[in-house]
Amino acid sequence: MYAIVEIAGQQFKVEKDQEIFVHRLEGDIDSKIEFENILLYDNNGKISVGTPNVEGIKITGKIVEHLKGDKVTVFHKKRRKGYQKENGHRQYLSKVLIEGIETGAKKTKKIEEKKEEAPKAEAKKETPKAEKKVVKTAKETKSKVETKVAAKPKAEKKEAKPKTVAKKETKPKAAPKEKKAEDKKED
Repeated sequence: MYAIVEIAGQQFKVEKDQEIFVHRLEGDIDSKIEFENILLYDNNGKISVGTPNVEGIKITGKIVEHLKGDKVTVFHKKRRKGYQKENGHRQYLSKVLIEGIETGAKKTKKIEEKKEEAPKAEAKKETPKAEKKVVKTAKETKSKVETKVAAKPKAEKKEAKPKTVAKKETKPKAAPKEKKAEDKKED
C-alpha cells in the first residue's frame, strides 16, 4: 500500500513507517501533521487516481527533526575575462516519519466551504436587481443627452477664404534643347 502525496509543492511516493526529507515545514519537532493532497492511492493493486485529489484518504505523519541539506557549491567563471565567483547554499529541510495512510477520512474543509457558499447565493440574487437599476439610469441619461443635443442651435460655418500662393516664374525648358539641336546642325 502506497500513495503519492503533494507536500510543500513537491510530490512524494510514501508508505507506512517511511522517513522522507521535505522542504522545511512549519511546526515543532514531534508535532503531528496531516496531508490531504493525495494524488494517487494504491491498495494492493487497486489504484484510485484523483481529479485532482483522491477523496477520503488522509496521510498522518510526525516531524522528526529540522536540519540542513548538503552544501551545494555554485561556481561561475568567464574564461579569459578574469571573472570567477563561488557561492554555497544549504537547503533547510524537515525529516518526516509517515505514521499511516488512513482511508475513509472525512475532510472538514469542504463542509466549511459549503456553509460559506450559501450566503454567496443570497448575494447573487440581489445583484440582478441592482443591475436593472443601473440600466434604467443609463437609459434615462441617454435620453437627456439626446434632448440637450437637439436643443442646441447649430453654429454657422464661416466661409474660408481661398489662400493665394505666389507662383515662381519658370523659364521654358524647351529653349536649351533647341540650342543643342542647333549646335548639332552646325557641326
